[in-house]
Amino acid sequence: MAQKIVLASTNPVKEQATLEGFRRMFPGEEFTVEMVAVPSGVSYQPMSDAETLQGAWNRAQNAAGRAPGADYWVGIEGGVAEMAGALAAFAWVVVCSGDRSGQARTGTFFLPDRVGALVRQGKELGEADDIVFNRSNSKQENGAIGILTGNVIDRVQLYAPAVVLALVPFKHPAWYALATAAHPGGPSPTTTDG
Repeated sequence: MAQKIVLASTNPVKEQATLEGFRRMFPGEEFTVEMVAVPSGVSYQPMSDAETLQGAWNRAQNAAGRAPGADYWVGIEGGVAEMAGALAAFAWVVVCSGDRSGQARTGTFFLPDRVGALVRQGKELGEADDIVFNRSNSKQENGAIGILTGNVIDRVQLYAPAVVLALVPFKHPAWYALATAAHPGGPSPTTTDG
């Protein structure tokens, strides 16, 4: 029987990345994904590492509240942060089940100045990308990373490895017996920017 993943998003890019990550980590298993729209509890465009991670945790917890009978709940939150005088983009992935959790961050890349300026003015990254690159709804396609790399890496390829890394405690549960925040609804992680 297929295991059920509830993804805290209705974005098909995040669905594809989630399935790819789970299938790569557990190749003998079958998975289905149910997508639900839930709030992140953070800014529309998270502007720090800590806020982005909190958004991913909140999404996973809210997905668990919406569909408590699932095997896994996944939150993926994209964010930006000031680094080295520029605006860097990345995402956090949180995976929870009934008895454990895992989290991992994607790779980080720097945004062009024009995109960064729009984000600093209050635009969400996907909206800023669409304005600067004359696109429509790029966040549900290849996103900024796909545009900037010429699709050498797209959003699915950026997110899927972080899903894999967030699943490490599930692949080796004996090594992570004391994992923090073992169940959605439990204490959220304490993070600091640094």
